[in-house]
Amino acid sequence: MKILITGGTGLIGQALIPRLLAEHQVTVLSRSVAKVTQCFGNSVTPLERLDDLAHLNDFDAVINLAGEPIADKRWSEQQKGIICTSRWGLTEKLVEKIHASSTPPHTFISGSAVGYYGDQQDRAFDETLVVHADDFAQHVCHQWEKIALKGASTNTRVCLLRTGVVLSAEGGALKRMMLPYKLGLGGPIGKGQQYMPWIHIDDMVGAIIHLLAKPELKGPFNCTAPEPATNKRFSQALARALKRPHVFFVPTLAIKTMMGEASHLLLDSQRALPHALEDSGFSFQHPKVEEAMQSLFK
Repeated sequence: MKILITGGTGLIGQALIPRLLAEHQVTVLSRSVAKVTQCFGNSVTPLERLDDLAHLNDFDAVINLAGEPIADKRWSEQQKGIICTSRWGLTEKLVEKIHASSTPPHTFISGSAVGYYGDQQDRAFDETLVVHADDFAQHVCHQWEKIALKGASTNTRVCLLRTGVVLSAEGGALKRMMLPYKLGLGGPIGKGQQYMPWIHIDDMVGAIIHLLAKPELKGPFNCTAPEPATNKRFSQALARALKRPHVFFVPTLAIKTMMGEASHLLLDSQRALPHALEDSGFSFQHPKVEEAMQSLFK
């Protein structure tokens, strides 16, 4: 296939693209051609501006992974605007280009997150759960998916990636979590009973390739391991993998003070199950958080 990827120089993109290049031709949309070349050499085609394309007739699939990191900064009104625009604006442009195509891409895989569901306490749920957008993270995801689904037609299927915390030693959320553990200060957040939906980077990449290869699949998919872990179990697994102590805990009040409204990302509980992926025949390489952590820090 000829595949257009946005967000290709991010954590998931850098793991995904080398896998795709074995069989497919990849074009990466990025504001920095230099970064694309640095990451992938001359094996991909860089594209600096989506506006340089009148249509997407030349592509068989689009994988939309772009978006300002949601947990890196406090959610000021300005930062909220950047988070929304980086997701909604680009997705809207991609949908416009799909509609402008006489032979549009047959597949549009677009990012989302488990933030779509909000705080669900300790009850388990899958993609069939119907929720309303009550907080900012939910609002971002609901609108993002709504825009992406406008790209659907008899010619184009849309798959939505409701992604959990992606575990990778190369970066992302896990790299930020590691510092207190390396200092011997690691431990659960709050009471540690909130469920953290997570997924190993290898399974995240595998899920995208699986969706790409199955033309009958469409709609939302929880990109989360089949065994969501409580924050306490998750932090214990990280401590063991790093061979560091697990004795301290971060009080809920401290998290709320440091992160403000964004503290929802760490304190909300989402026991999300990947039924849609599993029912479609996808098999997880890393279903348990303990083994997944060990695999990253061998």
